[in-house]
Amino acid sequence: MKSALVQMNSTVGALEANTDQIISNAWVAFNEGARLIVFPELAVSGYPPEDLILKDHFCADCEIQLQRLAKKLPPEAHVVVGAPVARSGVKYNAALLFHGAERVGEYHKMLLPNYGVFDEKRLFESGTQPFIFNLGTQKIALHICEDSWDVAGPAMAALEGENLDLLINLSASPYSRNKLNDRIDILAKTAQKLGATLLYCNLVGGQDELVFDGASMIFASDGTRLARAKSFKEDILYFDGVSRKEIPLPDLESMYEALKLGLRDYVDKVGFKRVVVALSGGIDSAIVLALAVDALGKDRVATVTMPSQYSSAETLGDAGEMARMLDVEFHTIPIKGLYDHFNDDLSIVWGKDKTPGLAEENLQARIRGNLIMALSNEKGWLVLTTGNKSEMAMGYCTLYGDMAGGFALIKDVPTTVVFDLCRWRNEQGIVIPPSIIERPPSAELRPDQKDTDSLPPYDVLDPILEDYVENDLGIDGLITKGYDEAIVRRVVHAVELSEYKRRQSPPRRKDYPTFLRS
Repeated sequence: MKSALVQMNSTVGALEANTDQIISNAWVAFNEGARLIVFPELAVSGYPPEDLILKDHFCADCEIQLQRLAKKLPPEAHVVVGAPVARSGVKYNAALLFHGAERVGEYHKMLLPNYGVFDEKRLFESGTQPFIFNLGTQKIALHICEDSWDVAGPAMAALEGENLDLLINLSASPYSRNKLNDRIDILAKTAQKLGATLLYCNLVGGQDELVFDGASMIFASDGTRLARAKSFKEDILYFDGVSRKEIPLPDLESMYEALKLGLRDYVDKVGFKRVVVALSGGIDSAIVLALAVDALGKDRVATVTMPSQYSSAETLGDAGEMARMLDVEFHTIPIKGLYDHFNDDLSIVWGKDKTPGLAEENLQARIRGNLIMALSNEKGWLVLTTGNKSEMAMGYCTLYGDMAGGFALIKDVPTTVVFDLCRWRNEQGIVIPPSIIERPPSAELRPDQKDTDSLPPYDVLDPILEDYVENDLGIDGLITKGYDEAIVRRVVHAVELSEYKRRQSPPRRKDYPTFLRS
């Protein structure tokens, strides 16, 4: 029997469009000979539906689409689709089995994750019963995402001793660095424990702060991985018992593709036609511009540089050179005149003889924030902010200044990784002037400023941030691990102090950083 795993890109709330995709892809798979066709978790509603589930009319609208599926799916095939359902006022995360123009079975997810980006226990009730059906000589069970991740959990225990031939897992598992390897290890153990072939169908696409990477997989009953679908692309993985060669993406390429997909889907699903990047000639705006052009195409990207009296000729030249290399719309709006006007007006309060300090530095950033948001209002451009994870964690950013915008693309990418991504991108074809990568980072808000004037060197800072934010090490744990105590206390203090800024920043993977989460 030929099966098909359809990793589709659904949009939260676009019920009719999602259902249209399911119907169309099901017929494509059927016409290719598939008689068992599987779609991802909550494919009808999109994932994560969040508080939409609390609205009764939303689940009722999902039910209307399920009725349409029964009539429109290939009747000769068995089709498994994820959707929210309401039963006697109780909401479930469900997998529906269709065959012969009818719904012939329904499974309710047992293990509801409630950590990190997941909030399912607040929205759904847990299922209590397994669902097993026969297809020809095969005995098949259904799981939804987390059900297969806990090999000692109730969803697995409910299937032990059933002598299954096949386990189908519908999933919406978001991307984070190295998570694919974790999935492979866990799903291989699941297949081994049940002694069953495992079909794992994952969602793909960006949805607000999350990116789903696809990479649907098939495992033999001994845990051997037999096939894998593409990463970061819609794909149909066909399987008829024969293993297939895989082409896994290297780490940096995976991160770059995740950022591209997240940006493209956010822009398209929200409905923006173009984006704008404030191009400073620094490393962060360089990677954001490269990603924007790669994700959207040069005609959908505009850039603006806003030099001050502290901007160097080198960074200004690099900004213009990169815009020319990528052939994007490029504007220059100097800010010195506005800065001088602000200073003159503010001198009424803070005096004419005031020594310039942090307030003047932030004033420049806020002038730039006003200008780029004015362009956004007038032109309808989505502003891509350029602050990275190291800066955001330490509060090395200006509220209502460089944090102003609509989408924080690299908010979860540490500075050291930004440099790595820039080097990797140039290996594919130079689009970033090499001098941008070679120059020490600087905000250029005062004479001869360097980031290291205010922060530890990034190769020192980023490992501490990873262990503190991602690995939950406290001050004592960080010191025990060997980090310098003075630097540790400085970093932890800055991270905690600047939380109020992160609460007001544009979306990108929320405020629990998952890019480094294993």
